[in-house]
Amino acid sequence: MIHRSKQYLIDDLSMQESWRLFKIMSEIVDGFENLSEIGPAVSMFGSARVKPEDPLYEKTVQLSKELSEAGFSVITGGGPGLMEAGNKGAFENGGESIGLHIHLPMEQHNNPYMNIRSDFRYFFIRKLMFIKYALAYVALPGGYGTLDELAEALVLIQTHRIKPFPIVLFGTEFWAGLIDWIKDQMVSNGFCKEEDLDLFIVTDDTAEAVAYIKKHVII
Repeated sequence: MIHRSKQYLIDDLSMQESWRLFKIMSEIVDGFENLSEIGPAVSMFGSARVKPEDPLYEKTVQLSKELSEAGFSVITGGGPGLMEAGNKGAFENGGESIGLHIHLPMEQHNNPYMNIRSDFRYFFIRKLMFIKYALAYVALPGGYGTLDELAEALVLIQTHRIKPFPIVLFGTEFWAGLIDWIKDQMVSNGFCKEEDLDLFIVTDDTAEAVAYIKKHVII
């Protein structure tokens, strides 16, 4: 059986794959254009499933408000739950509130507390925007998506792919088990260094979170 040799990379691309590349490029360009003029920003991540009556929702609203008062724009995923709370605090304070909305088959409707919105189909492009336009991260209690965003930032800082920026894990009880596991398994087995634990702080205090970000970010 004779196999036709493919001389060029373009030979490996079907028509469908070629159009997908154009869609990806278009989404990146749209994201850059929509976000290019936002002020110094903090990206906030957290569960879409937290209800407005949950105390954590109100605490997230307060944290976002304090970040806005400190001169930061707030970026979230633009959805419900803690993303909504993050947008709400900045929006109601008269600050810049940005939502990077991802199209999902469930639970991801928009929240009404945004004055800038950008839509995405691809998670990796959305993560690029979170990293590119944020000077700090706040990771609130959440699921796989929150862990994904947190891990992405930590590995990029650890490997010097991006300039180090402050990362706050908000919610000591929620994050305690993960921190213990990192110490007991990753550090003790030599998979990461003790000083890698200094890449973030863990707190329940909104003022401490804002102070930590302000200490490491000049705006």
